[in-house]
Amino acid sequence: MAESTGASASPIIETRDLRRTFKSRVGPVEAVRGIHLSVNAGEIFGFLGPNGAGKTTTLRILATLLPPTSGTAMVAGCDLLGAPQKVRERIGFVGQTGGTDPAITGRRELVFQAQLYGMSRATAKKRASEMLAMLELEDAADRTTGSYSGGQKRRLDIALGIIHKPTVLFLDEPTTGLDPQSRAHLWEEVRKLRGQGTTVFLTTHYLEEADALCDRLAIIDHGLIVAEGTPNELKRRVAGDVVTVGVTGDQPAALELFNGQPFVREAGIEEGVIRLYVDRGETAMPAILRVLDGAGRELQTISLSRPSLDDVFLRTTGRSLRDQAA
Repeated sequence: MAESTGASASPIIETRDLRRTFKSRVGPVEAVRGIHLSVNAGEIFGFLGPNGAGKTTTLRILATLLPPTSGTAMVAGCDLLGAPQKVRERIGFVGQTGGTDPAITGRRELVFQAQLYGMSRATAKKRASEMLAMLELEDAADRTTGSYSGGQKRRLDIALGIIHKPTVLFLDEPTTGLDPQSRAHLWEEVRKLRGQGTTVFLTTHYLEEADALCDRLAIIDHGLIVAEGTPNELKRRVAGDVVTVGVTGDQPAALELFNGQPFVREAGIEEGVIRLYVDRGETAMPAILRVLDGAGRELQTISLSRPSLDDVFLRTTGRSLRDQAA
């Protein structure tokens, strides 16, 4: 999990009851249903949730790309609705698909982007060279971006998003489609940005990414935040270990065998198997086998795991994010 780097306690992003409703043929669709959020300066904050949860819509609202239906927000010290131009000057935004021209070189893209933010051509060239060096793109700088690998394209997207030295960088699903090596490389670049004082707000549906990268995160589902905290804080809410038990026959009847057992903190049926939350899995498993044997129930599968962010998601939404991502 990401270690905190002493991020400032002062919020750099604050939202109050942020909402966005879209019109459709079947009626209004509430994509964002009342987001209350506070992001500290200098941290990596993540939105974790499945596709369609409202992550991208919220990010686009905060980046001034989409107006909210209602609610208020402050971004980088500016009122989102009252001073959208000032917000744009202080933020960077990297969308899911990027926006580079495959016929233009990476260096030219960066110089042009820097000039759009008011830099002279000489300053833009210098800044572009700094970005290419920082993101290890010097060898590809003068090739057309259509020849870039997936990892190179995403690093160039980030360079375009930070060339004007924004206070806040929004990253929408930054590593989708990347191979594991490129993903790990991009994680390191994001950590470097945080180390330089940039606040990073990213969306992801990858559990490992949220766990490894985020100082704090919010789990979002159906347009609402259902849990928020550091990865460790969220996992601690899932008390103890998780023992997953598969048995033949009537599952609810088998579940009743464990209700009231002293070694079981909580029990339920999720995703077609019995999930038992216990203090110590290694001592609980023999007791679980004795209960099943005493009732004459046939065991199919049993496994022990430590709490994960997927356990948090499962307990707060009733669904497995890992299964949905697959």
